[in-house]
Amino acid sequence: MKAISYRSYGGPEVLEYGERPDPKVGPDSVLVKVKAAAVNPVDWKAQAGYLEPALDAVFPVIPGWDMAGVVVRPGADAPEFAEGDEVIGYVREDVLSRGTFAEYVAAPVRTLARKPKNLTFEQAAGLPLAGLTAYQALVKALRVWEGETVLIHAASGGVGGMAVQIARHFGARVIGTASERNHDYLRSLGAQPVAYGEGLAERVRALAPQGVDAVLDLAGGEALTASPALLAHGGRLASIADPAVLGLGGRYVFVRPDASDLTALTDLAESGALTVEVAKVFPLARTAEAQRLNAEGHTRGKIIVTMD
Repeated sequence: MKAISYRSYGGPEVLEYGERPDPKVGPDSVLVKVKAAAVNPVDWKAQAGYLEPALDAVFPVIPGWDMAGVVVRPGADAPEFAEGDEVIGYVREDVLSRGTFAEYVAAPVRTLARKPKNLTFEQAAGLPLAGLTAYQALVKALRVWEGETVLIHAASGGVGGMAVQIARHFGARVIGTASERNHDYLRSLGAQPVAYGEGLAERVRALAPQGVDAVLDLAGGEALTASPALLAHGGRLASIADPAVLGLGGRYVFVRPDASDLTALTDLAESGALTVEVAKVFPLARTAEAQRLNAEGHTRGKIIVTMD
């Protein structure tokens, strides 16, 4: 099969496009023909070696955890899916080895759900990692309820945009920090935007004088350190960007594969409550270029790689 791989840690320059062996399919996995895969910051961070203390790498590594595709063959003990099923997956395993930037991937059933019928493969590929991150942070870590006020830092990014939509679906009021060029976008999602930078705390307090019920930090740094003072009594704090949140009494969230959570996202997408914005699409052979664009951090929406 055609795939992107790397033989040593490094930047986009270590990526190689070429032939790799077709994956073997274990009993509780299915072979999926990948139609599209999303580029995420964790891809190039893992590739740079930042996750080496936590995850072994079996070189050459095929990067990528997000994908949308079609089931080719289920494993011997994978009755959940059949040939021809359209699926999405957050296909993260316990080692860096068999990723989704390839024509085929062997995906454990725990990482999969059916693809939303109303999304293209490109849109659907951008849903799993970002959507699960937002969903698990809001629903499981922060336990956001109807009528609460939630502050989301970096609300216009890939995870942020989905977090705004999910929080609004559950009936929360959302205040979102973003650069001014993205304020209209946040308003279109139902959030009240505030600008980054000096005076951020005062701008948030002007919108929520009694404090906010929950803060979801997707940026880290100054945004995180300013957050505890913005919480109402009993307010909750979580971050996906900075483990320093633990020292502030909050929770650090690292997304995990979960088929039931992924199915919940499919349901939200099919109901119209959750959309996926695609910023740009690249062919597989140009994955390095897609990765460079993602690392710049200036795009709104998901960067997608297609196999066809």
